[in-house]
Amino acid sequence: MKIISICGIDTGVGKSVVTGLLGRFLLDQGASVLTQKLVQTGCAGRSEDIVVHRRLMAMPWQDADEEGLTCPYCFPFPASPHLAAELEGEEIDPVRLTGTSRELAGRVDWLLVEGVGGLLVPLNRDLLLLDYLARQQYPLILVSTPRLGSINHTLLSLEAIRQRSARLLGLVYNLHGDFPPEIVRDSMGIFRAALRNYGFSAKLLVLPDSRESMATNWQQLLEAV
Repeated sequence: MKIISICGIDTGVGKSVVTGLLGRFLLDQGASVLTQKLVQTGCAGRSEDIVVHRRLMAMPWQDADEEGLTCPYCFPFPASPHLAAELEGEEIDPVRLTGTSRELAGRVDWLLVEGVGGLLVPLNRDLLLLDYLARQQYPLILVSTPRLGSINHTLLSLEAIRQRSARLLGLVYNLHGDFPPEIVRDSMGIFRAALRNYGFSAKLLVLPDSRESMATNWQQLLEAV
C-alpha cells in the first residue's frame, strides 16, 4: 500500500479534480485505489469531494464511503476545519484521521488523501494541516493555478513544505478556467524556477493536457513514491 496526499495552495484550486484524475489513472493501470477527504466543510451528508472523486474515477459509491472512513469529518458550516468542528461541538482528532487512513490503506494498493483548504489551515487549535501530513510522512502533490494571488500562495506553500522537510512529488498547474495567456506563461516560469531554487526535484505537471501526456506525467511522478 502507498499513500499520497493531494494538497492545494488555497481552496477551490482543483484538489478534488486532481485526486479523481490520478485515481482514475491508477485504476487504468490495474491498481486498486481509494480516495479520502480528511475533512469536508460546507457540506451535509455525503462528502461532495468524494462524490467528485467517484465520478472522475468512474467508480460507484463504495462500502468504505458508506462507513464514513473516506470522510471521517463532515461539517455543514463553510469555514476552516477547526471552526466548522467547534460550531458542531466537536474537535478534529488526528488519531481518528490516522486510524481511518490506515484502515483504508490496508484495503488497497494506493490511497489518495485530499487535504482541505490551503496547507496551513488549522485542523484544530493546536495542529495545522501541513504539520499533520508531515508527521505522517505522506508524500505531497501541490495544486496551483494562474489566478491572481497564486504566485504568492504557491511560493509560500513551497517555503512551508521545505521548512518541514516534507516530500514534494509534484506541482500540478491547473489551467482550467479563463486566464490571460501572459499570466499563464509568466507564472509557469516562476513556478519552475521556484522548484529548482527551493531544491525540489518535483516535476511541474500542466492540467489539462493530452491524455497521453498526462499518463506519462502521472507515471513519472509516481515512480518517485
